[in-house]
Amino acid sequence: MATPPWVSALAAIVGSEGLLTAPSDLAVYECDGYTLEKNRPDVVVFPSSAAQVAAIVGVCRQYDLPFLPRGAGTSLAGGCLPVGGGVVIALTRMKRILEVNVADRYAIVEPGVVNLWLTQRVREHGLHYAPDPSSQGACTIGGNVATNSGGPHTLKYGVTVNHVLGLEIVLPSGEIVTVGGPQSDQPGYDLTGLVVGSEGTFGIVTKVWVRLTPNPEAYRTLLGVFETVDAATATISDIIGSGIVPAALEMMDALILQAVEEAFRLGFPLDAGAVLIMEVDGLAAGLDEEAERIRALAEKNGARQVRLAATEAERLALWKARKQAFGAVGRLAPSYCTQDGVVPRTRLPHMLRRIREIGAAAGLRIANVFHAGDGNLHPILLFDERDRDQVRRVLAASHEILAECLAQGGSVTGEHGIGVEKLDFMPRMFSPADLAFMGQVRRVFNPEGRCSPAKMLPTAGACIEPSRAGRKAAL
Repeated sequence: MATPPWVSALAAIVGSEGLLTAPSDLAVYECDGYTLEKNRPDVVVFPSSAAQVAAIVGVCRQYDLPFLPRGAGTSLAGGCLPVGGGVVIALTRMKRILEVNVADRYAIVEPGVVNLWLTQRVREHGLHYAPDPSSQGACTIGGNVATNSGGPHTLKYGVTVNHVLGLEIVLPSGEIVTVGGPQSDQPGYDLTGLVVGSEGTFGIVTKVWVRLTPNPEAYRTLLGVFETVDAATATISDIIGSGIVPAALEMMDALILQAVEEAFRLGFPLDAGAVLIMEVDGLAAGLDEEAERIRALAEKNGARQVRLAATEAERLALWKARKQAFGAVGRLAPSYCTQDGVVPRTRLPHMLRRIREIGAAAGLRIANVFHAGDGNLHPILLFDERDRDQVRRVLAASHEILAECLAQGGSVTGEHGIGVEKLDFMPRMFSPADLAFMGQVRRVFNPEGRCSPAKMLPTAGACIEPSRAGRKAAL
């Protein structure tokens, strides 16, 4: 079979070593961390510069090919799904830290830089990059920009948009533009804030200016052990209500503790209903007092043990367990689906009870590990993807959990994005006028809809029903 001319054109840009066309290679790129919907791209290209990205986009325009950017593929809502095939532009070779400006506390990085690499690079200067998703050892800063990722320390430090100063973007027209920059509080429209969280639907980010944050002088990290999830969530509300602003408040329930303890052997109590990792940081003066106030609030709510990490090694072990909890889930089931709903903190006890009820009704085990301080839930539905009936039940249960988040005044995503998974919920969250206006904004950047098609916004006339994967699984 003759090679299509557009494949030859792409190979001329990146070289034959920067192009994948074999079916076995393309299978790796047919989905991201949301594995319930899959579609193979026609080709995957690996540019190494913004100029190459612009040239690739130019070929896609010439041959009317859909295209989308991809980082590490750790996203969990189908943001990297090549819905209509086409060209996946993999940015993993654009992984340079281009500049670190210690005096002005910013760095310039390419989109393929792994989140944790930047903190490791600037640690000797007493700085770090604050957004720290649980997948920070694998996820890329470009991907974090796409979904406005958060992480355990979001409660105090904010999400990705609070730490991005500027962006270089290749628009779907092939033009390279820059929005924002290293200067704070630039005049004019906040186009940087508009692009962060747009899930690749405005163009392809090829450079990021990020804010660097001074390391805290000291930490106090406590592990609270509770008999019930309700007692743990009551403690969360009391801590925030007391005026304390923790750096992080993270909860793990009994099922996730089972997986984490089996993986890391850290001495977590397997008979506990839940544990809380509670951390305050900042100037050393006053931290002991805050830690004692947190201990008292936990004990008031029935904590059977509150343990202070006595050394930095103990603190890092607790955070290792939390951040690698998702990987440990593989010990519980062959497949899992992670949700990303948000509710007001006071509604957490209700939501966790509803999640248990939904799981029981569906005959599914659901583990919970989440950013409790800001109400960002991550229920993990355990199943076997090879069983079509289990897939159907998981999708229906996920749909019910997210619907309940909306009913409680929350949202269907805190940091994973809409992708393709949650398209059906957009008309529940926004009015037709809101959605129409969002569509107009997207067309300013992406008028032909060629870049990341079928993401974030439903098509005209979309109805509220389980996703396409759910409909297929039910056939």
